[in-house]
Amino acid sequence: MDVYLLDGTYELFRHFYALPPQANSAGEEVAATRGVVASVVSMLESGVTHIGVATDHVIESFRNDLWPGYKTSAGVDPILLAQFPLLEEALIALGVVVWPMVELEADDALAGAASSLGGFREVDRVYICSPDKDLAQCVEKNRIVMLDRRRKMVIDEKGVIERFGVAPASIPDYLALVGDSADGYPGLPGWGEKSASSVLSSYGHLEEIPGDPSDWKTKPRGADRLASTLRENLKLVFLFRDLATLRKVEPTINSPAELLWKGPHESFAGLCDRLEASQLAERVSRVEHPS
Repeated sequence: MDVYLLDGTYELFRHFYALPPQANSAGEEVAATRGVVASVVSMLESGVTHIGVATDHVIESFRNDLWPGYKTSAGVDPILLAQFPLLEEALIALGVVVWPMVELEADDALAGAASSLGGFREVDRVYICSPDKDLAQCVEKNRIVMLDRRRKMVIDEKGVIERFGVAPASIPDYLALVGDSADGYPGLPGWGEKSASSVLSSYGHLEEIPGDPSDWKTKPRGADRLASTLRENLKLVFLFRDLATLRKVEPTINSPAELLWKGPHESFAGLCDRLEASQLAERVSRVEHPS
């Protein structure tokens, strides 16, 4: 079986900025939620049988205590934030497993779910449906892969190496050096994608990089300056790697059967009315599912 793990936070943001606003009769903004639910329904119509969705029920996480510049809900449109509970409610009514994260982040849940599912022999492939680069650390050969649904692109271990120049296990080290503007940490001055991939492709992890650049197997431009920056910012770069490292402690999955879609709950029709999208309930009623 194939299992699909969807980044609900990314999907809600994407639909919020891609679709025109639409309030229901009660004055509640629903366009983005309706778009995400319709997208999940399309997945079910295409034959997806096992699916789980992770959301950031609270944008802030434990990482905000580690780094003051880490991403927060500040500046996020309140109309968008208000749709997170609605999306979670709608997906649960659809019969989809939802992991609303509070202390950890949605990406942590996707990493934890992928790791758990990878341990079941009956799982043929796990698709992590998100373009977020930190999730590349979860990729394992051709069995746990990333799926960019918008670009219709599957990224396996070979694809991670082609894109970043390093293996999945080195992605946190890579992000620690180059930074991740989406998450709010800058990386180290002078280090860019080429220099980071050049050095890490030889050593894998930060602590394995020789302190003397004359010992480096590959010497990117400005190696002396890069080595000096690394030596002077060791505590900081290890902090950035900690921020980039996804936790895999949640959710607990005892069997892939937990993610088997068995059809919508009775409340789904009412949720579709609230979204002013009764056609979604009609579409779902025509999707075959185990009795």
